[in-house]
Amino acid sequence: MNNDLKHLQISRELRADIFAGRYKIANRLPSEPQLATRFKVARPTVTRALRDLQAEGLIERRAGSGTYLTSNTKSNPSAHLLGLLIPGLGTTEIFEVICGELAGLTRVKEFNLLWGGSTHHRQGISDSLKNAEEVCQQFIDRQVMGVFFAPFELLPDQHKANWHIADNLRKAGIPVVLMDRDLEPFPIRSNFDLVCIDNLAGGYLLAEHLFKLGYRNIRFVARQFSAPTVDARIAGVREALIRHNLNPEPGWVCLGDPSDTKFVRSLMADKQADALICANDYTAAVLIRSLEAIKLRVPRDIRVVGFDDVKYATLVSPPLTTIHQPCRDFATIAFHAMLERIAEPNLPPRTLTVSPTLVVRESCGAYLQRIPK
Repeated sequence: MNNDLKHLQISRELRADIFAGRYKIANRLPSEPQLATRFKVARPTVTRALRDLQAEGLIERRAGSGTYLTSNTKSNPSAHLLGLLIPGLGTTEIFEVICGELAGLTRVKEFNLLWGGSTHHRQGISDSLKNAEEVCQQFIDRQVMGVFFAPFELLPDQHKANWHIADNLRKAGIPVVLMDRDLEPFPIRSNFDLVCIDNLAGGYLLAEHLFKLGYRNIRFVARQFSAPTVDARIAGVREALIRHNLNPEPGWVCLGDPSDTKFVRSLMADKQADALICANDYTAAVLIRSLEAIKLRVPRDIRVVGFDDVKYATLVSPPLTTIHQPCRDFATIAFHAMLERIAEPNLPPRTLTVSPTLVVRESCGAYLQRIPK
């Protein structure tokens, strides 16, 4: 790594140490020779990094004495910023909850969180991508310490767009922690940290629950261009089928618009399916409404389950059986992953998962009185 990037990395790591409380106000920081040894660089590179922190008002350098923190350390909000880039924020309930928890956590830890990504893809693909690019540049201009990024989904060219944003941040020396989903299709992993629920286990739990209720003809319903998390959920369902000696039938994964009654009729055309696992609660809620439109009752005629356990999972009729996402745990893991990435940029990429929990409600048919055949 060249010296220009190295001095930025050093100042970023020292800044993270300062805000993590590793140095106390009025206490002396390690000497320049000690820092040069720690970072394995020449002393002038360390000097340049310290000048950056001095310009921000975080440290003061006293001739013949050393380098000390200033009283501005806790009162300088611009030097303590994290960015949040969530495309579709405001229309995706699970992210609203996770980001709310993350905002509370960063506030308690005396960080400031810059929110971005409120434009939703439904307002137009080009507008959504443009908005994300602008937010990304704002983060770079503000020199944020790190960015939490949930890659785009449901867009035809999402892979290219997601990598463009992540690479721009990395080239600017800004650590990135991916939220919920990776940049690459499952099971391939990118070289960025990823915090997510164990989607494969979640898919398995849903399928196993339906098997215990006696249902065998299971289909998976998702929208086109869904995030890699959905492929992981599909893999979990497939694993459950195989363990029960059931070969997945051709076409058991159904991609389409759950609000399109023509698509919904096609799911039921052969009258074989007895349960539908949906990619998320939103898809399940819309699907239930469409099934009602074609005179099919849930769970009497067909069982439907979701994934996420968002608020409206209990508001739809019937209430959804689903997988609960522990949003507070998710936010805590993401925040600490960011601090660790800032402090140790050379850590290998990590996948940090939270465990799924099955929540049983009426939509799966668990509370129907089973009639013996």
